[in-house]
Amino acid sequence: MNNNLDSKVDKKRLHRRWARLRKLKPWYFLLVALISGLVCLAALRANNLRMISLREAVYAADKNNGDTEKALRDLREHVYSHMNTSLSSGENAVHPPVQLKYTYERLVQAQQASAGTSNSVIYTEAQQHCERTIPQGVSGGVRLGCIQAYVKQRSPETAQSVPKNLYQFDFVSPAWSPDLAGWSLVAAVAALALALKLWLYQNVLRYLLRK
Repeated sequence: MNNNLDSKVDKKRLHRRWARLRKLKPWYFLLVALISGLVCLAALRANNLRMISLREAVYAADKNNGDTEKALRDLREHVYSHMNTSLSSGENAVHPPVQLKYTYERLVQAQQASAGTSNSVIYTEAQQHCERTIPQGVSGGVRLGCIQAYVKQRSPETAQSVPKNLYQFDFVSPAWSPDLAGWSLVAAVAALALALKLWLYQNVLRYLLRK
């Protein structure tokens, strides 16, 4: 008799739960998941378009000898704080995705011009030095050797090439970011999980009430 009474009490509890839960439909949460998913996709696309715009600003600053440091900083901050914005070369890529081509070429040209000016000054000094130290009547070959020795002795070492990797960049975006794309993704996953959980729970309740 006690078992029957307990069974009736349990049935009443299940009926009360069912009365509360039957008003909730799993498709409500599925709809929320769908809307959140669409918002997430739109936000991811917006993140990527903004990255492209900032990357173009870097290229423009590089070409026009503008403020590449600020343009790079804006790009880096956006990529590091937003999903779907990676500018990574990957394992098989030949070049990094962001290169300050024109800045690099300007630096190389400036270095070459500086080295050429320095060598020209040293050669003039060598001529003057050897004219003073070697008499006019001595063989020209001796004076030429003097000039070559002077230039070799005082010329700076061949200028090292500008390292390219200082003007090549890649940035990796986070797997999840606390922006519209990130939070809408969380909402979509949470709503989908709730829909599945509610559907399973309602089906279990129906099964128990039929017993």
